[in-house]
Amino acid sequence: MGQKSSTHHKMVSNGSGDGNGNDNKPYRFVNRNGTVNAWFPERSKLDAHDFYHSLLSLSWPGFIAFISLVYIFINLIFATAYFACGPNALGAASQVSELRRFLDTFFFSIQTFATIGYGKLTPETVATNIIVTAEAILGLLSFAIATGLLYARFSRPTARIVFSRQAVINTHEGIPTLLFRLANERFNQIAAAEVKVVLAISEKTKEGETYRTLYDLDLERDNTPIFGLSWTVVHPITKSSPLHGLNKDDLRKKEAEVIVSMSGVDETFMQTIYARFSYTHDEILWNKRHTDILSRCDGRLTIDMDRFHDVEDMLTT
Repeated sequence: MGQKSSTHHKMVSNGSGDGNGNDNKPYRFVNRNGTVNAWFPERSKLDAHDFYHSLLSLSWPGFIAFISLVYIFINLIFATAYFACGPNALGAASQVSELRRFLDTFFFSIQTFATIGYGKLTPETVATNIIVTAEAILGLLSFAIATGLLYARFSRPTARIVFSRQAVINTHEGIPTLLFRLANERFNQIAAAEVKVVLAISEKTKEGETYRTLYDLDLERDNTPIFGLSWTVVHPITKSSPLHGLNKDDLRKKEAEVIVSMSGVDETFMQTIYARFSYTHDEILWNKRHTDILSRCDGRLTIDMDRFHDVEDMLTT
């Protein structure tokens, strides 16, 4: 049997599912987008203890929304401070109404914070000039921080690795075999690519406790010097495999999940990239094969990505 993980992951029911700790849909460690399927109720999306990392890991819409809200909030605070300095704090501020005067102070704050300075409004009192000085300093620091965050987000190496939607189990070279494939969606090369595959299954101890156990799956080839085309990953289900002797129902009962992690060096940035994926028991097809996508054209290999996820019945002889 494949190498067994020394760490057990105890499964505790949260009250939903069939009463045996099983949810209505297959449980998975890794989501299809590569993120870990875990939720920490006591943690917010923006973790105050690791705020920098939280900002880097936010989605782009979330990051832009957060920066915008912070920008508006800061300017509202300074606008309130200018407004509290009185109607004569800003020379040409509107005297028509309190609302109009507050809007003038708010837009003056935005101009000061961004160092625009149209010149229509000018600070007239010492208190107002002190506030302007503080806002100008904070504005410079804020833009420096925002620029650093943007650069860090853009410069992070990311992988665009596509995995086949389903894995298959069929007979390969006369041996039952688990297969799936992956491809690089970018027009560059990934050097020293490596793949590691783990089987996660639920097992019960003698005391009746259910644990999530991880087994390493031995691969026909777990690395390639250059990953530029598609790569079919092959795990022969021999007697030493944790999948040996299991059928489709067994995988369902054990809540089996095949977890895949891939790493390599992006030759454009010369940095290590990572990608993750997983297949639950209902995403593993039996007696199927992946459709051929490689062909030759003018002495070159081509990949038909439109058929990358297609599967078909095994050929019978």
